[in-house]
Amino acid sequence: MSIQVGETLPQFTVYRMAQGGPVSESFDSLFANQKVVLFAVPGAFTPTCSQSHLPGFVVNADRIKALGVDRICCLSVNDAFVMDAWGQAHNAEAIDMLADGNADFVTALGLEMDVRQRGMGIRSKRFALMADNGVVTWLAVEEPGQFEKSSAEAVLEALEQ
Repeated sequence: MSIQVGETLPQFTVYRMAQGGPVSESFDSLFANQKVVLFAVPGAFTPTCSQSHLPGFVVNADRIKALGVDRICCLSVNDAFVMDAWGQAHNAEAIDMLADGNADFVTALGLEMDVRQRGMGIRSKRFALMADNGVVTWLAVEEPGQFEKSSAEAVLEALEQ
C-alpha cells in the first residue's frame, strides 16, 4: 500500500549535487517547516519526463511558489550526477533535483515499480505530492504509461482550490 494523504513522509536520505560532488540530504531538512511540492519520474532523460513532466515544473515554478510553496523537488531513481545533468539540460535552477539511486525512498512510499523486464530495474512510479512540514496534503499517482494527474498544471489546480 502506498503513502496516503494525512500520513508523514518516511525519514530517508536522498542525494543532490553540490559543488565538489554529491551530498546527502535528509528529508527532515527538505520538508521541515516548509510547504513542498515533490514530483517523481520514472527516469531522467526519458521521453515523457524530459518532454513534458520536468519542463512543466520549470515553466510554472514561479507560479507554484507564488501560491505558497517553499520548495519544488524532482525525484528519480537515478544518481546525483544524472539528476544534476538533467536539471542543467532543462534550466531547472528553481527545482531541487534529488536522486534516490537505490529506490529506497520510493519503495518506502510504496510507489516503486518493477521494470526489470524492460532492462530498467526498480524505478519510481510517476507521481506528485504536496507536503506541509512532512505531512502529505495532496497526492496524485499515475497509472503506468500515463501523464495527467501529476503535471505542474494539476499541481497548480490543486493549489488554487
